[in-house]
Amino acid sequence: MSWNERQRRMLAAMGLRMFAPAASPAAPAAAASPADAGTAVAERPVEAPAARVSAPVAVQAPAPAVAPPRAPVTPARAPAPASAAPAVAAVADAAFAERAAHIATLGWGPLQDAVAACTACGLCESRRQTVFGVGHAQADWMIVGEAPGEQEDLQGEPFVGPAGQLLDQMLRAVGQSRLAASGEGREDDQAGDPARRVYIANTLKCRPPRNRNPEPDELARCEPFLKRQLELVKPKLILVMGRFAVKQLLKSDDAIGKLRGRVHRYEGVPVIVTYHPAYLLRNMPDKAKAWEDLCLAKATADGL
Repeated sequence: MSWNERQRRMLAAMGLRMFAPAASPAAPAAAASPADAGTAVAERPVEAPAARVSAPVAVQAPAPAVAPPRAPVTPARAPAPASAAPAVAAVADAAFAERAAHIATLGWGPLQDAVAACTACGLCESRRQTVFGVGHAQADWMIVGEAPGEQEDLQGEPFVGPAGQLLDQMLRAVGQSRLAASGEGREDDQAGDPARRVYIANTLKCRPPRNRNPEPDELARCEPFLKRQLELVKPKLILVMGRFAVKQLLKSDDAIGKLRGRVHRYEGVPVIVTYHPAYLLRNMPDKAKAWEDLCLAKATADGL
């Protein structure tokens, strides 16, 4: 029996057990040759087991913060060239000028046809019919109102219904009429004395829905028609009724009360400002002021 075996027996008799240190897994012991098997332990002194050394713990760097998923970004539309908007505006202005120049060449018949076929603004979609004008084609007086109302839209004639009846009474009081002595007469009618006849037209030829106020674009697109009517009639006096008619002819935003009572000018023609008959029906006390305006118009026309 080798010393190693006797040593083990002695330790066992003493109640002791000896455990040989386990071989390091990193460096396993080489297998002993058969010649060295009996002497390997005897020749190597027994060493106390080495203190267990904990393997160094690898410290991991904190994982980088993961950004929340980003919403897909829609590529921004490339901005339009800086010259695009001015170019579009220039084309629109050129088309507007060309249309106005064409209207300025029309006689009474073609002008009325152009009004009836007009689709220059959205009012063409809601109108029943256009409201061109009525009276003597060379009348000394021309009356300019605002926009057609419901009755005008139905009948195709300006100033009808209660407001039209009041206007006719006012005109008769100063010796003027929209109709000839026979009771007949339209825009091409030459009957009767032009000095006693009037021609009536509106700033707009189509009724705005629910009688709302005219919009600037609508007034601008309809202006060439009114301007041509004024050129064809060649009135000696213009009686303007209502603030939108004032805005169209005099380019003023002043109130009627501030403008009435004096003579204005439109391309050299005297202009008298007064209240619209529809307004007078709602404000009866101002009828006296309207009568003063008619007397001023009469005196101005007689003095020409």
